Amino acid sequence: MSFRITVTDHDDIGFDCEEDETVLDAADRAGYAIPYSCRKGVCSSCEGGIALGEAMVRGQGVQAGPAEGVKLCQARPLTDLQIAPTRIQKVEPVERKTLEAKVRKITRPAPDVAVIQFRLPIGQRAPFRAGQYLRVVMEDGDSRNYSMANTPQKNDGIELHIRHVPGGKFSEQVLSNLDKGQFLTVELPYGEFCLSDNDDLDAVLLATGTGFAPMKSLIENQIVLGAERPLKLYWGVNTEADLYMADVAARWAAAHPWISFTPVISSPSDGWDGRTGFVHRAVLEDIPDMSNVEVYACGAPVMIDAARSEFEAEAGLAKDRFFSDAFVASGDEE
Repeated sequence: MSFRITVTDHDDIGFDCEEDETVLDAADRAGYAIPYSCRKGVCSSCEGGIALGEAMVRGQGVQAGPAEGVKLCQARPLTDLQIAPTRIQKVEPVERKTLEAKVRKITRPAPDVAVIQFRLPIGQRAPFRAGQYLRVVMEDGDSRNYSMANTPQKNDGIELHIRHVPGGKFSEQVLSNLDKGQFLTVELPYGEFCLSDNDDLDAVLLATGTGFAPMKSLIENQIVLGAERPLKLYWGVNTEADLYMADVAARWAAAHPWISFTPVISSPSDGWDGRTGFVHRAVLEDIPDMSNVEVYACGAPVMIDAARSEFEAEAGLAKDRFFSDAFVASGDEE
């Protein structure tokens, strides 16, 4: 059985959803992009409303319209639905690929960060948009999500920034034994963490830890395209050592006047003379009025939640101008 999904205030948008399919997956299949990140009901990126109808939502139970805060990545229709996502737009239907990626190089620019360069099979390319992520599929079928740090123009290879997580199934059990010449199965692309077309608005890029990876892809893609949209990068980490590619970001800012880079350290050494504290508070200090900006936040969920609420409450940021990619646990679904 399938149900019809329509969208509030968008009479031209409609698609079918199977009873065992989530609303997000059905939209994805039909060529409509709704914001999402983890697809596991954790990050809240896909939260929207149900105006009419009923859906079973994992973790939330039966939701009947009108209802707000519904996780569309976990919502399976029980009737025809009229939904009210924060954003929805027509895109080309996603064509995901599953490929065997060969490790070309592994470097460790910080004690707990590995940068892995992969090469795809000869003649194979994996198109994606700057800011998207892939899934690394392990031998037992479990997977992990990682943002791609390379630009879409270099889609014959992949660059991943992976932080070591104590006890982590991939970062400790797989990565510790990974070497040049070995292969990993990857599936891509996923995600909607991509720059909008609102070039008249400054873009604030807010990252913590390896949340720098998709920012690298976004910024270098803009450089390749010859764009000059103002990009303000704020990178929050614990210590100076965690700024594992600060030299790269500094070079962007030095070469392009439309790019700025502000590192923020939460636990600085005595020799650090830069910004300190919470990275989202540094943004508020610099940009107290956010009526003319978009924010792209990637990294720890606690930072993303604080930034979203405080930017809206204190700086007047519009709800539909906050884009996020939360780094949440990405193991088995249950």
